[in-house]
Amino acid sequence: MIKTFKTLKFKHPLFFKSVKQLLILLAVIAVYTWALQGLQIDLKLLKDSWPYIVDFITRLWPPDLSILDIAIVRLIETIQMSIWGTTIGAILSLPLAVLSARNLAPRWLQLCANFLQNLVRSVPSIVLGLLFVAATGLGAPAGTLALGIYTIGYLAKFYQEAIESVDRRSIESLQVCGASWLQIAQYGILPQVLPLGLGYTLYMFEYNIRAASVLGVVGAGGIGFELVNYIKGFEYNKATTMMLVLLVVVTAIDALSSKLRQNLEANNRSLDKN
Repeated sequence: MIKTFKTLKFKHPLFFKSVKQLLILLAVIAVYTWALQGLQIDLKLLKDSWPYIVDFITRLWPPDLSILDIAIVRLIETIQMSIWGTTIGAILSLPLAVLSARNLAPRWLQLCANFLQNLVRSVPSIVLGLLFVAATGLGAPAGTLALGIYTIGYLAKFYQEAIESVDRRSIESLQVCGASWLQIAQYGILPQVLPLGLGYTLYMFEYNIRAASVLGVVGAGGIGFELVNYIKGFEYNKATTMMLVLLVVVTAIDALSSKLRQNLEANNRSLDKN
């Protein structure tokens, strides 16, 4: 009887589930341990670096508000770059997402489109900025083009996921009725994808505000260009003003984007109920 009990115990589904969870936990611990060893963190060096970190932070205060007008002008330029960069990226991402979707495109076309997505995502925004600075010169046009290409790599993937998550029954119903590929996309997919796609686009616009400031490092315009110049010139108080202005605007855009996304989700839920 004891032997039978032990046999049943080891064959119980809960036992196998516990073993599986334990193996996953050990695998996660092993991966993080391996990653930590690769970092080669020197705790003594970190401890000795604190005085330098504190010294740098204290030099940032108080902010120099005499350049507030310059900061606002550069911030407006950054927003303009983000608007156009996000729009260009969104327009070019849509056909790429359609060609990548499993429920719309043939397998060979999916592979080509997905490879193109991965290729764009593998190029850092700084490299794109350098490329377009070399092509168009210093300033906002280079940053706008860099943001547009950078946006394609991510929005195309987001749009693809949204397209692949649509209700298959609506597509099958249209196919049974003899609808064309374009009609299926227009009436079966677009109404379901539009709210989610707009939410992704708003998120990407918010992200591009920050990315545009980073592109200033390579001279691609925006508030980042002035920020880097002030830091290089050891004018840390002026750099603080630039960062504070950017913080206020990013926070405001984040709140506005979150509100718009909530409204889109609420409208989408109401349409589903109807």
